[in-house]
Amino acid sequence: MTQDSTPGTQTFDVVDLIRTKRDGGRLADEEIAWLIDAYTHGRIAEEQMSSLAMAILLRGMERAEISRWTRAMIESGERMDFSSLKDADGRRRRTADKHSTGGVGDKITLPLAPLVASFGVPVPQLSGRGLGHTGGTLDKLEAIPGWRASLSNEEMLRQLDEVGAVICAAGAGLAPADKKLYALRDVTGTVEAIPLIASSIMSKKMAEGTDALVLDVKVGSGAFMKTREDAEELARTMVALGTDAGVATTALLTSMEAPLGLTAGNAVEVEESVEVLAGGGPADVVELTVALAQEMLTAAGVSGADPAEALRDGRAMDTWRRMIAAQGGDPDAELPRAAHEHTVTAERSGTLSRMDAMAVGLAAWRLGAGRARKEDAVQAGAGVRMHAKPGDTVTAGQPLFTLLTDEEHRIERAQAALEGAVDVADDEASAAAESLILGRITADEL
Repeated sequence: MTQDSTPGTQTFDVVDLIRTKRDGGRLADEEIAWLIDAYTHGRIAEEQMSSLAMAILLRGMERAEISRWTRAMIESGERMDFSSLKDADGRRRRTADKHSTGGVGDKITLPLAPLVASFGVPVPQLSGRGLGHTGGTLDKLEAIPGWRASLSNEEMLRQLDEVGAVICAAGAGLAPADKKLYALRDVTGTVEAIPLIASSIMSKKMAEGTDALVLDVKVGSGAFMKTREDAEELARTMVALGTDAGVATTALLTSMEAPLGLTAGNAVEVEESVEVLAGGGPADVVELTVALAQEMLTAAGVSGADPAEALRDGRAMDTWRRMIAAQGGDPDAELPRAAHEHTVTAERSGTLSRMDAMAVGLAAWRLGAGRARKEDAVQAGAGVRMHAKPGDTVTAGQPLFTLLTDEEHRIERAQAALEGAVDVADDEASAAAESLILGRITADEL
């Protein structure tokens, strides 16, 4: 029995493919191509695809198999083309992009895109919105009065040519198979399947048509990957997928045990990003921004660049202002402020030895900075300000967190999320902060 009656289409029995994966076998290239196309166009039942996804979760996939699966996801929709971007001498400009697996206070895209673009490397950054405890780049930027996330392909290309950087929403035409499969995984307990995570991320990034891609794979309490082992497996899988597709791809493993920077929310993270672009800002945000910029510039063929200097001398800030203005935003406008504030203080004196990223992210979400469902609205001014980081000395009664929200009733539940979120040690030796950058994975190490 076949599952496809489209004229001229090679057909397979999806039950046979499920059995193949269930028994640890490898799907053939033509089977994968047919499967993704048939599922995208509604010719495979949801319960059959959910069964196959579970088989992949339990049995895994080979490198070549994941590569073909990812290519089929890309082929399900349109692919962007930036080959028209030329330098002053008429040579094609290599584009560079970055993807983070998500965390708390992860505002890195905001300063990173204009920083890399200030060196003449176009950065087409298609971003998303937050869901749950992890923030969304578009939600943060929409706190800027007038700024808009939705651009046509023509507008995006023009902005890349004239400004060098664009951060906007991905169009519905990119990898539609991924959108459908992601929703299915979310309700069938198969979100954790590393081959499907990797192909989901990489199909969208490669459909963008970028030449170079740097991955920021988070590990820790506030990250999707809680263990170093899982984070490394995901990073290696994604680097392999990019390499197999001809995209210069590297990955950094970075810690998400504690939040990044001193803010988690929307407007507050924009404010902190502008501080970084002005040559200041929290040391960890600066460190990661510079490290990722160096990776992107190297992958795009730019040597001898000094991203830290571009933050200090104002070049990156100039690009930021032009990028925001090009999308209708006012870079000088006052950012929204929450109507209510509440301070959480330290219970004892000592050295802050731990700050749980997940707890802070949950508190920001409960204050209104995030959403439980995709259709929920977010508060631009909601979030959490942190007044100390692991390794800092604190005194009893000193402010640790400022909770920000437009709805006062949210504060109590946000406070509950922060109960037990910090540890204060008696001595500095027991409070040594973990390194932010834990490792680097390149194609040469696969």
